[in-house]
Amino acid sequence: MDFSVLTDHAGEIGSGFLVTIWTWVGGVLAGVIAGLIMAVIQLSAGPWVRGVLRCYIEVIRATPFLVQLFLLYYGGPSLGLSLSPMAAGLIGLGIYGSVYFAEIFRTGFTSIPRGQQEAAAMLGMTPWQIIWRVQIPQMLVLILPALVNFTTILGKETPVLSIITVPELTFVLTGVGAETFAYVETLLALCVGYFLLAELCSRLGQWLERRASRYLTQGVQQRRALKPRESAA
Repeated sequence: MDFSVLTDHAGEIGSGFLVTIWTWVGGVLAGVIAGLIMAVIQLSAGPWVRGVLRCYIEVIRATPFLVQLFLLYYGGPSLGLSLSPMAAGLIGLGIYGSVYFAEIFRTGFTSIPRGQQEAAAMLGMTPWQIIWRVQIPQMLVLILPALVNFTTILGKETPVLSIITVPELTFVLTGVGAETFAYVETLLALCVGYFLLAELCSRLGQWLERRASRYLTQGVQQRRALKPRESAA
């Protein structure tokens, strides 16, 4: 095996690696924002709105990401929506990820005791204040492992974007392999690249989980410390 082909095309490979990170992060951010909005709607809107949104979520979850991407990129122009490969890739990842993030957020919201919402309402908080100041901070701590896990999964969907010519890592390395016939070397490099990205995401998730655990522990200790004072009063 001759790995010199990788150093000869280091600039192209580095550029593809950066595009992969950009599409991954962009898709995750779009999915998280849309998913959070959908979760709030599911928990606060009327039955008809919830029903329509539930159907949308099930359709996206039941269809392959590749089919959704083709529909967006190749079918979009017939509907007056002409997108560049990069824009289609980012929007596609955002749409695909949003429904899974929505389910994660919805589970987190429903795991918070309803009594906290009622207590916050009695203190004069508006529904949006309850969501942003009471529910979301606690919910994020509870669902962090699931968020990190799906973020890693979504990152492994980025190679699909190479099919619509997004110049990410898979597109670049398969092109280098076709040009130099060094298929084994380029595919091994591709595996290493995605392993490093997934490992980085996993390590970051573990660090955040440790911070979140300390946050929960401190909160419990503070509540326990307040109980004797309340009893004495």
